Amino acid sequence: MKTSRGFTLVSKACQGFTLVELLIVISLLSAIALTVIAAINPLEQANRARDTRYKADAGQLISAIDRYFAARSEFPWVTSGAGVLTNDSAFGFVKANDVGVGLCGDAACSTVGTLISADELKTEFKNRDFIRKAALEEQSLFLGKAEGASASIYACFIPMSKSVRKSAVTDLKVYTIDTASGARTSTSICNADSANWITSHCYVCIPE
Repeated sequence: MKTSRGFTLVSKACQGFTLVELLIVISLLSAIALTVIAAINPLEQANRARDTRYKADAGQLISAIDRYFAARSEFPWVTSGAGVLTNDSAFGFVKANDVGVGLCGDAACSTVGTLISADELKTEFKNRDFIRKAALEEQSLFLGKAEGASASIYACFIPMSKSVRKSAVTDLKVYTIDTASGARTSTSICNADSANWITSHCYVCIPE
């Protein structure tokens, strides 16, 4: 815009941002980004998805064992136990890759177990993380039943997400498990915010 003296004036609206203004904008955007990332928390989301998969797989495994029992009047570990175990025997808690559970036909899980060969579960089930990574307790799925044919079968695992841990603590559904008797015991040694669930062997179980 020209004045009467011929000078050109540039309005403030046409000028670019100053360095200070740019720094302020960048700072605000960074703060917003950090807030969004903290709210979304990709690691927590991944852990929650993992725990959801474990719960679903645990439920399917127990249902398959129930169907197997209904059709054959014996549990998979009785079928594969060479007469050592009966339906009344306590079982576990053992890892899901144990031959008696019925997913794996041998210790290396190179062959399918009785649940899969009986078409109670798909073959892909033996490729789950709790089979492939069974050497790690925190990646394992444990199956157990106390003494007595009518005793409930439980599948238990260590949850990784804080939300699942918090819910279990609030509902008083955190357990320790006995690998000899197949019994589970309610415990309060683990809290939702601590990282000691693995070292203290704290589990959530299906059914709850």
